[in-house]
Amino acid sequence: MGRLVTGMPAPLFRTRDSFGTPLHLADYRGERLMLSFYRYASCPLCNLRMHELLHRYPRWQRRGLRMVAVFESPAAHIRRYLDRHAAPFPIVPDPDRRLYRGYGVQGSWAGFLRAWTRHLPMVFDAVVRKGFLPGHMDGDWTMLPADFLIAPDLCIADAHYGKHIGDHIPVERIERFLDGTTRPQGHHES
Repeated sequence: MGRLVTGMPAPLFRTRDSFGTPLHLADYRGERLMLSFYRYASCPLCNLRMHELLHRYPRWQRRGLRMVAVFESPAAHIRRYLDRHAAPFPIVPDPDRRLYRGYGVQGSWAGFLRAWTRHLPMVFDAVVRKGFLPGHMDGDWTMLPADFLIAPDLCIADAHYGKHIGDHIPVERIERFLDGTTRPQGHHES
């Protein structure tokens, strides 16, 4: 499937989180949802993003946001590397990348290299300052992140496809989504 844009129905799926609990996208009808695709469970930049989101999530959750994170790692690796975050939302293993394909999330060698050459301070912060050392690398090393803000009618309110391995949707766009002032961003590639 190609890239999703604002106004498109979010592709429905049924899966299980890293603990085996069933998860159905349709169960989020009537709620605001942020569906985030990451790389592998020990990815330093992915762990940095999770760390940052977890500080904001309690406030966002009070404002009605639900979150689901998807990693291309198997459940055992997710539990090994991500349990330290104690995320209060589901983390989904997708080692065969079925959900990635359904949402048009792909890899890019240029995007992989861009983070290491142009965004070295971000990599330094993740590895040295926060201690998120890379471990077992699952799946496609060049996978780029993507974030989807899904409206209560299960349509895409905002789609962000990363240009490099540390590029996630800006916090300001999540805030606008919660405020109900989301501007169409489906074609945006910041």
